This record gives sequence, structure tokens and C-alpha cells, in this order.
Amino acid sequence: MVDATWGTGEPPRDVLGAATGAFDDDHPPRADLIADCVHCGFCLTTCPTYQLWGAEADSPRGRIYLMNEGLTGEPMSDSMVAHFDRCLGCMSCVTACPSGVRYDRLIEDTRAQIERRHTRGPADRLLRSAIFALFPYPRRLRLLRGPLRAYQSSGLQRLVTRSGLLARLTPTLATLESLAPRLRKVPSPPGRVPARGTRRAVVGMLTGCVQGAFFPEVNSATVRILAAEGCDVVIPPSQGCCGALSVHNGRREEALGFARRLIDTFERVGMDYFVVNAAGCGSSLKEYGDLLADDPAYASRAASFAAKVRDLAELLDELGPVAPRHPLPLTVAYHDACHLGHAQGVRAQPRALLRGIPGLRLREIADPEICCGSAGIWNVLNPVPAAELGDRKAANVLATGAELLVTANPGCMMQVAAALRRQGNAIPMAHTAQVLDASLRNLGAAALVDDQR
Repeated sequence: MVDATWGTGEPPRDVLGAATGAFDDDHPPRADLIADCVHCGFCLTTCPTYQLWGAEADSPRGRIYLMNEGLTGEPMSDSMVAHFDRCLGCMSCVTACPSGVRYDRLIEDTRAQIERRHTRGPADRLLRSAIFALFPYPRRLRLLRGPLRAYQSSGLQRLVTRSGLLARLTPTLATLESLAPRLRKVPSPPGRVPARGTRRAVVGMLTGCVQGAFFPEVNSATVRILAAEGCDVVIPPSQGCCGALSVHNGRREEALGFARRLIDTFERVGMDYFVVNAAGCGSSLKEYGDLLADDPAYASRAASFAAKVRDLAELLDELGPVAPRHPLPLTVAYHDACHLGHAQGVRAQPRALLRGIPGLRLREIADPEICCGSAGIWNVLNPVPAAELGDRKAANVLATGAELLVTANPGCMMQVAAALRRQGNAIPMAHTAQVLDASLRNLGAAALVDDQR
């Protein structure tokens, strides 16, 4: 028996007042946001999973329909959870939607409900536990660098790849192995780097988890750029994860803990801005005010912190250039990371930075709104469809004829690089920061390209 709250947007209740249906009272997907969806279908052409499978339940509007079913009494079944799990969280539907539906908020709230209320199978639980015991912890990730470098330099990686053994044993391990980037020895930046010339701002900088462990050269390039553009850069060595992976996968309490610690760390540095060079991290950091809105000790502090967050390209565009650019006669293709383009709306700024480099020619990639298949840890949890999306993106990249692929997210860099290798045409890749850094330092196009091979 269900009471009169049925259909009002509140979770339905039984005669004892307990919530029934898929969701409880702790931040369920909001009925008013669900009602904004008019089921027009504009999201269908930009949704990666709908493009892969053509199933309505694996489209944004189909998932919104399932959310409404859960609000109005439908239990949380394995089938319902599977459709939510298949969402990449790329937010291309947010860009495409003419009604302004907040699918980003809806899917995050839904996933938090799933993680609390749904019991996954043993294999899924084990894999997710392993991922979240490792990926959000920079020190643990750095411990992998030594064994991984030995694996790469010994020739064992080439043998394993040629044998196809991992792919036959487990697609998940094969995916992890294929994603591993070539590691380099790069010294960690000091805790504070002074501006060159007149100081224009004091900038706190996120070093990140995957970025810091596997792409330290991107962080080094970011620091050099900021200093050259008149910024004091503050990098507390005690900083940890920002919580992006956790919040995007429904681990809300874990994300809250990471967010509070990061705010505590950077509140003391007296920064004007907080700069991020990883798209997925930036989108979550900008939403700290929403994430911590219910915490009286952190709500206002989180909102103030979030107001200072900028993507690197966003901040450089806001400050305007002062350091001279040197020529890079090079044709590059720019890939929009989903959480930079769709979630943050930062598209023009990185292109403006690239076009501001003398001699650089910028080419656009076809179907830029479709995700490459990385999506945080989605490619690890869903290796087969992720590889198909990666192969589609790689084909579109190769069709540009560019000499270098540029993007602004470590997950995209690993995912597309792996797909390009599968197609036997591994053109070099670089972060936007590395390209601008090469121009500021007058390294030349050949040195930049050779360094990324």
C-alpha cells in the first residue's frame, strides 16, 4: 500500500512511512529536473551509448524515464542499474538539450542512490573496490611507476601485446595494459614557483592523481606557463584527490571527504585562482558549492573555493597573454575533452590559445560531441564498447591529417592513444599545456613532436 505522496515528486511511502521504490530521501533525482525533459530526442544523436546500441533505455531521455519510474514506486532492479551504469557521464546531452535539462545533476544523484541501495555482483564489487583503492590516491599510483617502467623498457610489454594473451584472458586487464602511457622521469615542481616579471596573480594548482603520477610533464609545463604569464604558482605537496572520480561514480561520502581536505589545504595559501589541467577534475571542483551545500561547516567555504576554479586555458584567456609566443609550424587536431567542453563549456579558450601560436594550423575533428570512451573509469568497467568508441574517435582524428593531436585531459590522452596504436598509426599526442610551453620556450615543432612519440 502506498500513500498520497505518489506522483508528487517525493518518494512514495508505505503505511509505516518508509520510502518505497528505487530511491530514498537522501538526494534522490529531483522530480522538477526530471519534468524539464520533454522527450524531444535532440540528445539521441550525441549520446555515445545510444549511438552504439540504439536502445531507448540507453539514451539520456530513456534513463530519465527510468529515474521517474524509480521515483514513483518502481524498485531498483539489476536491469535499471545496468542502464544507469552504461551512461558514460560525458554530458554531451547537456550541450544538445534545448530545454536545459540538468542531466548532470540527475545522473550523479542517481548513482549515489545506486551505490548505497544496490548490491552488485562479486566480480563488479571487487573491480570497483580495487579501482577506488588505487586511483584516487596519488602516492599509491606513483608506486606503480617503477614496475610499469620496467615492464615497458624490458620489452615484455611488446611481447604481451603481440601475443594477445591478456585480451583472451580478461578484457579489463588488456584495457589497463593498453592505456598505460610511456613514463618519463620528471622532477616534481617545488611548493612555490615565483612569477617571471610583474606578478599578476597568485594561483593554486592541482597536481592530480593520474595526471601527477603518469603525466608529470604536463604539470611541469603548466607551472612554466603560469610563471611566464606572471603568476606565482602554489603547489602544496600535501594535496590529495579532488574527489572527481568518486562523485562521478556515486561514491558521495568519499567525494565529500576528498573535497573537504582539498579546501582545507588550499584555503591557507592566499590564492586568487585555482588552476586545473585535467577536465574531469575541473568540472567537479567547480561544483564544490553544490556538493557541500548541506554541510554547515563547509558550504560557504566550498562555494568561495569553487568560484576561484579555472581550467588552465580558461585562466590564460582571462588574464590575456604577456609572454611572447614563438613559431610552431605544425598542423594539430584539437579534441574536446567531454568534461571540458560539455560540462564546463570551455571550448573557445583552448582553441584561441592554439591559434595564438605563430605558424600553428588548427584542424577540427568530425563528430566532436561524441565521447572517446574514456569517461573516467568507464573504459575499465566497460572495455569492449569503450574500445569501439575509441576506434571511432581515432579514425576521425586520422582523417584530419594532423601531425599532432592535442587535448586537455589525461584519460582522453590514454584512451585515444591506445586506439591509435590499435589502428597502427600512432600519431603523437600532447596536452594543450605542452604545446603552449613549447612555443614559449622556443623549442620548435620538431622537438615537440619527437618528444611526444
